[in-house]
Amino acid sequence: MEIVVVSDTHMPKKNKPMPDRLKQEMKKADLVIHAGDWQTPEVYEEFQQYGKLIGVYGNVDTDEIKQLVPRRQIISIQGFSIGIVHGHGEKKTTEKRVVEEFDQEKVDLIIFGHSHLPLLKFSKKTMLFNPGSATDKRRLPYYSFGKLTMGSEILAKHIFYNSLL
Repeated sequence: MEIVVVSDTHMPKKNKPMPDRLKQEMKKADLVIHAGDWQTPEVYEEFQQYGKLIGVYGNVDTDEIKQLVPRRQIISIQGFSIGIVHGHGEKKTTEKRVVEEFDQEKVDLIIFGHSHLPLLKFSKKTMLFNPGSATDKRRLPYYSFGKLTMGSEILAKHIFYNSLL
């Protein structure tokens, strides 16, 4: 199973378009997971055009988005438990907040966003995966999103690119 993981799209802020590289990958994916900060329901609807979509809301999302997706959720794919949360909050690092968010559940993977910083690492036996931002790289040299291949194991990687076109 091929999954595209995205977060912090912040569209239509600054009239940024959906990146071509992201669209190409979503067309081929079995599922798209969005870890929050969509910004508007129209962005949610645009992502839905690419197939099955699962997501959570982030700190800049409107009340309309909050009616469409939960703050956090746990899904099961190919026998793996996946926690999804944006990661915003008070104090601590984003990474510490997301680990604590699921410390009472056994999850194999936590997908999160908020920091716009691509991350792939383990906290004990749980994989932590932040896809970065597909449209708002801030001071980083590249935009990014993630790809997961789910089978007998979880294979995770980042896709980096430097143009939204």
